[in-house]
Amino acid sequence: MVSWAEKYRPRSLDGILGNAKAVAELRAWARAWEEGRPEVKCLILYGPPGVGKTSAALALASEMDWDYIELNASDQRTAEIIKSIAGPASQVSTFSGRRRLVILDEADNLHGTYDRGGAAAILKVIKDATQPVVLIANEYYEIEKPLRDACRGVQFRSIRAQTIASLLREICRSEGIDCDPEAIMHIAEMSGGDLRSAINDLEAAARGLKRLRLEDIATSERDVKASIFKVLESIFKGESARSALEATYQLDESPEDLIHWIDENLPVVYSDRDLVKGFECLSRADIFLGRVRRRQNYTLWRYATFLMTGGVRAVSSRVRRGYTQFRPPSLWKRLGQTRKARSVRDSAARKIAAHCHVSTSYARSELLNFVGALLNSKKIGATVAASLGLNIDEIALLTGSAPSTKKVQRLFEDAQRMIEAEQIAMIDRGLKVEERKTESPEEQAAKETSKDMSQEKRQRSLFDF
Repeated sequence: MVSWAEKYRPRSLDGILGNAKAVAELRAWARAWEEGRPEVKCLILYGPPGVGKTSAALALASEMDWDYIELNASDQRTAEIIKSIAGPASQVSTFSGRRRLVILDEADNLHGTYDRGGAAAILKVIKDATQPVVLIANEYYEIEKPLRDACRGVQFRSIRAQTIASLLREICRSEGIDCDPEAIMHIAEMSGGDLRSAINDLEAAARGLKRLRLEDIATSERDVKASIFKVLESIFKGESARSALEATYQLDESPEDLIHWIDENLPVVYSDRDLVKGFECLSRADIFLGRVRRRQNYTLWRYATFLMTGGVRAVSSRVRRGYTQFRPPSLWKRLGQTRKARSVRDSAARKIAAHCHVSTSYARSELLNFVGALLNSKKIGATVAASLGLNIDEIALLTGSAPSTKKVQRLFEDAQRMIEAEQIAMIDRGLKVEERKTESPEEQAAKETSKDMSQEKRQRSLFDF
C-alpha cells in the first residue's frame, strides 16, 4: 500500500509549497543546463526535514523530462560505489539523449563506515560532471567545505501551518474524508513546519474513517520541539524573565548549545548598558557550565539556564518589538570549516601517542611540532613517516605544507616504499621459519653440524697470520 506522503508527492515544481524562491532558483538552474551554460554544475538543497527538498529534485526531473538516479543514506556510499554509479551517470546522458539528474540525499551524513571516502569521490564527480547534480542536506555546514565551495546552496524553509492545512484539506477531499477544520489545523500546527510529518499524521488518524474530528487525532499528537528562534524571541523580547525560562522547556538544545545562540545574537538585539549587563549574565552562566563539565554535576544546569534566559531578559531596560533576523552561532560555522583539519590532527596525534606510549592529548599539545621538524629532515623524514604510518594528509599537516606539494608527495611515496620493503622482509622471514618446520630432524642436525664446523674454521683463520 502506497503511503499518502508518496501518493501525493508533487509531480512538478508548481506543487512545491511554501518555497517559491527556492523553486525559482531550481528552474533557472535547469534552464541554464538546457541552454548548455550552467554557472555551477551542482546545487545543495538544504533545510529542515519534510519541507520538500527531495520532492523538489524529483519534480524538477519530471518537469524537465530528465532521467534521474538517486543515492541515499540506506545505500553504501563508498568512494568505489560513487565512482562506479554516480560518476558515469553524471558524465553520460541517456540513450534517448535526455539529461540525467544525479541526486544524492543526506549529503550531510557522509561520516559512517560505509561512507568512507564518499565526500572526496562526490567532489570529483561534480568537477568531472557533464550532467546536473543535486545534493540534499538538512544541515548545510555539516557538509565539508570543499564540497560546499564546489556547489551553490539553495535554502528550503519550514512551511506555514496555514499552507500545510490547505494541502491536508485537499488530501481529505481526494480520499473522500469529511474533515473538521479544527482537526486539520491542529495537525498542521503540531507538525512544526514539517509537511511530510503532517501528511503522515493525517494518514494515521484518518485512514479508514469517513469523517475526521478533533478527538480522532488526540492519540496521534506529535511531540513537537520548540523552535530555537521562538525561544530567542522570548528571551530578548518576552514579557518577563519567567516566560523566557519557560520557553526553553520544550527546546531540543542543551545549555551548552543554547548559550552559543544567545551569545551570537545578544549584540544584534541589545546595545549600550543592556548589552554589558547581558554579557555579565552569560559569563556567570558559563561559570556554571564549566562546573558542570568539571564535576559532572548536571543539577547546576538549572542555574546556568536561568542566568542565560531569565537573567538576560531581566537586564533589558525596555520591551523590544519588531522583527529580528537571528543568526546561528558563527563558532559552529568555523568549527565546521575546520572539522577536516582537526580530524587529521587528532588522527596524527593518536598514531604518535601509540608509538611513543603517551596520551593523545600530550601528543597533540607537545609532540606535533617536534614530529613535524623530524619529517622536514631529508635524512630521517621518510623513516619517521613510515614508522608512524602517516597518510598524505597527516604528513602535510605536520610539515605545514599542502598535500599536493612535491615535497609531501615524495615523502609519502618514500615512506610507502619503506613500509612495503619491511612487509616483504617479514614475509621472507616467515617463509624461512616455515621451511625449517618442514625439514626432518636428520636434515636439521646436519645443517647444525655444518654450521658449527664453518664457525670453527672462521675462528682458526683469525690466528693464521
